Amino acid sequence: MNYWPLLGVAAVVAGFVLRMNPALVVVIAAGVTGLAARMSPVELLEVIGTAFTEKRYLLVFLLTLPVIGLLERHGLKEHAQAWIARLRGATMGRLLIAYLFMRQLASAMGLTGLGGHPQAVRPLLAPMAEGAAEVAAQAHGSHVDDSQRERIRAMSAATDNVGLFFGEDIFIAFGAVLLMQSFYADHGITLEPYQIAVWGIPTALCAFVIHAARIRRFERRLLRDWTMRDEAMRDGTMRDRSKPAP
Repeated sequence: MNYWPLLGVAAVVAGFVLRMNPALVVVIAAGVTGLAARMSPVELLEVIGTAFTEKRYLLVFLLTLPVIGLLERHGLKEHAQAWIARLRGATMGRLLIAYLFMRQLASAMGLTGLGGHPQAVRPLLAPMAEGAAEVAAQAHGSHVDDSQRERIRAMSAATDNVGLFFGEDIFIAFGAVLLMQSFYADHGITLEPYQIAVWGIPTALCAFVIHAARIRRFERRLLRDWTMRDEAMRDGTMRDRSKPAP
């Protein structure tokens, strides 16, 4: 069996480790895979061109970007933060865990479009998580600094990724499920997509529990930081007051 085409995977990993442009990494990986499979440059271009023309519908999501930009310009983030701040009991952890559950459930039913970084995380989820965190920080006499704000945004994006990745493996018509079926069939193992999807459920449940625990731990770490900052400010104020007046 020829394993040389797998060099394309190594090219993808190396490209992302080096923080290269994702589009350039994909093109380089495609070239490496094609050459390793002993394809001529013309054949490689034909395969790339055919795949592009057949999958043009995947670029439809680009139409949502101008709409999201227009909504953000008119204060979508600010309204999301204000709305979540008015909800009683809406903490950052509860919000992200609820979104994780919704995202995973929707993906398991094939509704992968209900979410995503440009459509939901950037304009809605991250601002709402920041708003909930700001309310909690103020309750502890502190505030959300820039470093914590970036970490909250990263956790919001990670929540979307985990929910989508482990949820869509339960959907029997998902491409990865069919890819696994064909892989096993090539090695003499006959499996139905339903069987693969069913065995994806325990993995999805474990992913939900583990990431929910990560969210809760992250929230507790923020609360601890805010409490320590508040205590440090109080100690500084007391020391300043204890100084003799000039």
